[in-house]
This record gives sequence, C-alpha cells and structure tokens, in this order.
Amino acid sequence: MNTSTRLDKRDLILAKGAEVMTRRGYHGTGVQEIVQAAGIPKGSFYHYFASKEDFALQALEHVYTPRLQRYAQALGNPQLSPRTRIVAYYRELLAHFEQQEKLEYHCFIGSLSFEMAELLPAIGTQVEAVLQRSENILQQCLEEARAAGELAAEEDCAGLAAFIANAWQGVLTRLKVGNTAPMHAFVDRLERLLQA
Repeated sequence: MNTSTRLDKRDLILAKGAEVMTRRGYHGTGVQEIVQAAGIPKGSFYHYFASKEDFALQALEHVYTPRLQRYAQALGNPQLSPRTRIVAYYRELLAHFEQQEKLEYHCFIGSLSFEMAELLPAIGTQVEAVLQRSENILQQCLEEARAAGELAAEEDCAGLAAFIANAWQGVLTRLKVGNTAPMHAFVDRLERLLQA
C-alpha cells in the first residue's frame, strides 16, 4: 500500500469516525461504529490507531487543523481592517447557521471536553491546545487592531481574545438547543465591543 493510499484511508476513518463520535459521544461510540461508518474491516482501525483514545486525539487534529487554518486566513486577510475581519468572520458563521433548514449543531471538541477531559487527561490537554491556538489567532488580529488605532492603546488583547473565545464557546453550547438568538446577541455585542 503506497503512502497516499494509506493516508487517504486514515483520513477517511478520521472523518467518518469523528462524525459518529460527535453525534454519539465518546462513550457511545465503539470501534465497531467507527469502522462501519468508514466502511472498513475492524482490523484496519488498529493498523492506524493504537486505541479509541488515540483515534480521538488524532481526530481532534484532523477536524480542527483545517478549521484553524481557515480562521487564521480570515483573520489575516489584508484586504480588510483587523476589526472588520473579526466581525465579518462571525457574521458569516451566523449566516451559515441561519441558512440551515433544520438547525443542527454538534461540536466535536465540545462533546469530547464535556465527556472526557477529566477521565482522559490527554484528551483534555489536546482540547485545551486546540482552543488556545484559536485564541492566539484572535489575539494576533486584536493586536493588529490595537496597532491600527481600532482599539484603545491600553487594551489587553490577550484578555479580550480569551473573553471573546469563551463567550463564543458558550454560544455554541446554546446553539445545541436549536436557537440562533444567542449567536445574534454575541455578534451584535462583539461589534460594539470592538468599536474604537
């Protein structure tokens, strides 16, 4: 088996298994459900992953690395002012959720952190690392906004990034009950918060 075929199969297992684990939770998902979703024999799972925990750790990276890259790209767009980049990014997410015929939101990182962060410290550490990377991207954009005079010179950009990131995680939790009102409130408040 060549390297690209091997990576394709691993990526397929990660993608399909992460979908199942997001919907059913860590405890509600067995290796059997993962391999069934990926359409592969059970033995293939252990060719790529040492355990279900190892799968979850790799799936976090698989799911969130491209999302963080898109976030960094949006918040680094030189065509827009730093403040505009941030507000536009969250407005686009709001529009995305509002276009869904049936609002459904399942957060892989949220599910894993609620269910497993205490039981499996490696998962808690990985979740925290992903969230911190996201916060760092936001902080960098806020620092650009401060340098451009869009925020007060004395603004604590690290603290502001943490506040926005934590508020966003709360909004995503509320979205699980099928209501975009908290997301509207978040985006409106964010826009006011970032006014110079």
